Amino acid sequence: MRIVIAGGHGQIALRLERLLAARGDEVAGIIRKAEQADDLREAGAEPVVLDLESASVDEVAERLTGADAAVFAAGAGPGSGVARKDTVDKAAAILFADAAVQAGVRRFVIVSSMGADPRHQGDEIFDVYLRAKGEADAYVRGLHALDWTVLRPGQLTDDAGTGLVRLEARTGRGPIPRDDVAAVLAELVDTSATAGLTLELISGSAPVSVAVKSVAGN
Repeated sequence: MRIVIAGGHGQIALRLERLLAARGDEVAGIIRKAEQADDLREAGAEPVVLDLESASVDEVAERLTGADAAVFAAGAGPGSGVARKDTVDKAAAILFADAAVQAGVRRFVIVSSMGADPRHQGDEIFDVYLRAKGEADAYVRGLHALDWTVLRPGQLTDDAGTGLVRLEARTGRGPIPRDDVAAVLAELVDTSATAGLTLELISGSAPVSVAVKSVAGN
């Protein structure tokens, strides 16, 4: 498969790129800064320099042409202000989804956040973030030209992955290593039977492949 990842230099994306490249997939990661390119090459991915905050749908669609799947793993990051929650976490996700439709890429996986909700109340930065992610998710779920899956991980940690997860429509809150999020994404990209599902993810007792198969088609 050829898989294009938005936010290619993110902590989850770099892990995902290594997993996909190791299993023989062709991977491209969209990055904002040219100096990040070597990190992607080291992970086995082709770096694509493009700023999703200023790019047009046509420009993004051009980079997606020929891909079998697209993964939105970009984020403004914890140090960013309110404005970039809108321009990255919401607007860039919508742009990437529209570009996937234009490029004819059906398989689309978006990394969201547990608690994402367009109706989330509050004015703190994290409240704005959850609203932005919820609005992006709602937009993607309305695109019938995409075989979308929304993944909502719990509290992200840098602990070593265990390969054991809980993946359900509702899991309740809990931690999840970024390693295991990447492993689940690698399975989801390859499992189109999970299209149309919004899934929460925390650490659990099921091996990743078993967890994904158990929700596929539900």
